[in-house]
Amino acid sequence: MNQPFIKQEKIRFQHIDYAGIVFYPRFLEMLNGIVEDWFEEALDRPFSKMHETNGIPTVDLKVQFKKAARLGETLTKKLWVNKLGDSSLLCGFRFEDENGKTCVEGEVTLVNIAFGENRDSIKAEAFSEEMRNKISKFVV
Repeated sequence: MNQPFIKQEKIRFQHIDYAGIVFYPRFLEMLNGIVEDWFEEALDRPFSKMHETNGIPTVDLKVQFKKAARLGETLTKKLWVNKLGDSSLLCGFRFEDENGKTCVEGEVTLVNIAFGENRDSIKAEAFSEEMRNKISKFVV
């Protein structure tokens, strides 16, 4: 079985609300962060280069908030691929606290897109064979 992509993130003051727990949209920013790190570190496709001609927008998102995360805690963020399509990815994700308890989990669908000239249009574009090979290492 392939392994997920894993990163850790410390909960900072910028992440929390008045109650001292992670404000739920910050979890989505953290999700975007692990996707961006995965593309750069594991797939050798950093957003800074990719976004010159392509993109990888989220087109569907399912999230379940299971447990609060608090200031000072460190989350272990995990991302894997459930399904690799021609131009899309269905990824699973889970963020766990220091005791391995799930704080948030779900699925995100990403689509590989190409920009038209002058960025006046976008269309789905199939992943290259090289990219498919890199992504396939994270399919569970």
